Amino acid sequence: MPSDTTPPEGDYTESGVPNFDYVRDRIENRFATALGSTELAGETPEAKAFDDELAERDKSARDKLEEIRRSLRDE
Repeated sequence: MPSDTTPPEGDYTESGVPNFDYVRDRIENRFATALGSTELAGETPEAKAFDDELAERDKSARDKLEEIRRSLRDE
């Protein structure tokens, strides 16, 4: 005879609360979807152009910082 503490089969308990396996599966599915979307978004031509622009901006910022440092050393 089953005890009253054993949850019923399915995704929810008799009181309407989702069980652990159901919640874990939902979280894992959402994580996988988000990860896949991020990977796909990074492979578009727009993403490549943005990455290139960001790299150029970073290089310009490093060059400007180095110029400022050189000018401070010369003073």
